[in-house]
Order: sequence, then C-alpha cells, then structure tokens
Amino acid sequence: MKTEISKFRKINRKPINSSPEKLIKTEFLHREKEFPLVIKPIIKGLDPISWGTKNREFVEKNLLKYGAILFRNFEIETVDKFEQFIAAICQPALEYKYRASPRTQVSGNIYTSTDYPADQSIFPHNEHSYSPTFPLRILFFCLTPASAGGETPIGRCRNILQQIDRDIQERFQAKKIMYLRNFGDGFGLPWQTVFQTTDKTKVEAYCRQNNIQWKWKGEEGLRTRQVGSAFVSHPQTKEKVWFNHATFFHVSTLKPQIRDALFSGFKEENLPTNTYYGDGSPIEASVLDHLRNAYQQEMITFSWQKGDVLLLDNMLAVHGRYPYQGVRKIVVGMAQAINSKDVAVK
Repeated sequence: MKTEISKFRKINRKPINSSPEKLIKTEFLHREKEFPLVIKPIIKGLDPISWGTKNREFVEKNLLKYGAILFRNFEIETVDKFEQFIAAICQPALEYKYRASPRTQVSGNIYTSTDYPADQSIFPHNEHSYSPTFPLRILFFCLTPASAGGETPIGRCRNILQQIDRDIQERFQAKKIMYLRNFGDGFGLPWQTVFQTTDKTKVEAYCRQNNIQWKWKGEEGLRTRQVGSAFVSHPQTKEKVWFNHATFFHVSTLKPQIRDALFSGFKEENLPTNTYYGDGSPIEASVLDHLRNAYQQEMITFSWQKGDVLLLDNMLAVHGRYPYQGVRKIVVGMAQAINSKDVAVK
C-alpha cells in the first residue's frame, strides 16, 4: 500500500542543551517538531552501557516527554551490545510472542525488523497493540542502512488522537474493536509460529486465559476472534492513548493488488487479518480513511545511520517502514511487558 507519509518536510538539526554530566548533548532532528529527541556523546569512547545504566532516569524522563529518542554515535557496533544497551536503559529484552509479523531471531531476544519484501511499505502502528500483552518499549538498531529508502517513519500518538474526530473516538470507546485472525491457510503466519508451540492444548489455554474465541479448521487451520479496547491509559503518565490495530489489521489498508488477490482466494471470514467494531459490525470506509489520514499527517522520518538506536515509548509513538533498495539490516528488541487489562480505560 502506497501511503502519503512520504510528504515530509526536510529535517534539520536544532541544538537544545547539554546534559549536566557534560558527556552528551541533546538536539532535535526536525526544525519545527520536537520529535524525536536526539542524544549524542560529546566525548569519544563513551561506554554506552555504563552511561545508560547511570542515566536510566534521564532517559526515562525524556522518553515520556518526547515519545522517541534517537541515540546516535554511541559506538554500539554489535547485536550483543545492543541487547546490553536495552537492559541498561530499560529492562532486559522480551521474547517475541503472539506474533503478527514474520521476524527472524538474530541473537537472544533480538529479532529482525518485519521480514516483508523490500518493495512494500509497512503502515504506522503501535507494536502488539492487538495483543493481551505488549511491550512498553521498542528499540531499533541499524546494522546496515539501505542504499535507498528504508526509513522508519514515526509519529506521536498524542497528536494522532487529537486528529481523530470526537464522535469516532466515542464510537470506538463504546463498541471497542474485534480482531479477526486466520492461521494456516497458506497466507500469513501459521499458528505454530504465532503461538510458538505445536501443542493445540497450549493454544487453547492461551486463548481461554485471554478471552480469545478460537475455532480449529482441520488439522492446520485456526481462526480467532478477540475484542479489545481502542484506548489504554499510559501506566506512567496516566493519559488516555489511542492504541490499537484497527487500521493496521483492516484489509482495506493493504495495497489494492494484495487486497484483490486475497479476496480472489478467501471469503471475508477467512482473511489473514481484519477488524470490526467489537459487536462484529463493519467499520465504515469513511472512518478507516479518517483514521489512516490521522496517522499519515503526524508521521516524520529520518535517514538511518550505521549504529543508530531508536527508542520508542510504544504507547506514545507509532512506527512504520518505507520501501527500500539494497541491503537493509535493522534489528529490534522489545522491553517492559504490559498486560492490557492493567491499562484498560474505564
């Protein structure tokens, strides 16, 4: 799907201040939008793990304020060091569970970013916002930037919520969202990958525990239906956040040729993913267009540099991906598991 999030203004650096420790400086990449915050060392050879451990509170404070931090020139060269950096500034990286996108485990709990073809865009989303448990933090590490394209557009959820009409917000608050997922039909991920087990009884136990309806379709097929909230309350700031996969999972967000191919081979109830209001009624096309526009208006981007680490508060920032050319190696780690029941908006 070709989105309009390519219409971004040129990014310029804007210095702000230096930390009290005189070891780093902070600045913004964008001349007008204070997003993301950029942190750079001002002395050569600064140990990122030691600095991160000592300055976790500093990082946390700024992350809650800005929603995204880009660490640049921190001499993080390897995947192992990236995973150590995650533990230093957040908590140890999480295992990737209840999957929705194809990823390859690189080392420990570090994975490739979504393994979609290079010519495809990935629509902006909050990681795992459909899931009963999701990461509060998500971090990306650039091993090799693409020769062209491959940027990771990011946007502030606070602003996205402001773009959504009040009546649409109220509709989703009342009705919630239903996620329909099908596995094992030859398109998308098999259920064994999603649930990380080959034991159907374990899948059923997970679904039962998380109020997910399931139906087995022969030996290899599975359909699930799950109703979730469109909003959550941030556990630290306590603000109400638009946080869901209503747009990302909806079939209309796919490129027309992919959508047409799916409908030529599947009935609607057998699509790999789709979304509805919580009562099962369809989400209006005009509403979905409005939501997609709300995301697209708030996205900004930057060009990856080798060694960059991008830290997002997963409830305050969305991310996506542009198509690219050449070799692109961006790996991802997630941290600080949150149970959706603990942050439900009453």
